[in-house]
Amino acid sequence: MNEQKKQAVSATAMSDADLQAWVERISLEFFGKPFRHKAVFNPRLRACGGRYSLVTHQIDISRKHYEIYGIEETEKIIKHELCHYHLHLEGKGYRHRDADFKELLARVGGTRYCRALPGGRRTLPYRWRVMCTGCGAEFYRKRRFDPSKYVCARCHHKLIILRLDSDRNS
Repeated sequence: MNEQKKQAVSATAMSDADLQAWVERISLEFFGKPFRHKAVFNPRLRACGGRYSLVTHQIDISRKHYEIYGIEETEKIIKHELCHYHLHLEGKGYRHRDADFKELLARVGGTRYCRALPGGRRTLPYRWRVMCTGCGAEFYRKRRFDPSKYVCARCHHKLIILRLDSDRNS
């Protein structure tokens, strides 16, 4: 990355106006097309690095991803969202599964998946083991339910529910 670009998007105190200029510059440089809508930081985005709105054509970028992973990772996220943006406006395949999207993303050097934030979403360990009285099938649940209202999907026998130890993690 050249020095001018580093200076333009340096430090952690980047404003929405700086982000807007950065997105417009990336759009012209890598896509050869202008970005004519709004790009903002969205502090609520935590599970994804960015989001493109099909209705307003706005691009939201996760401020946390920018603060933790820096310029290079955020630029890849911006390229990903710009792929959605340009392909949608052109009427081409803008979804993740579309060949147009995959080809354009590879050409501009965007990332398919963003990196997970440290200390992300914690999942509860399984607390309940459910067993079928007929075929012996078993599965695990995080939440308790009333087994008298349900039957086994395989053999239609009754289910029993057993509490697991609190230290089990799988």
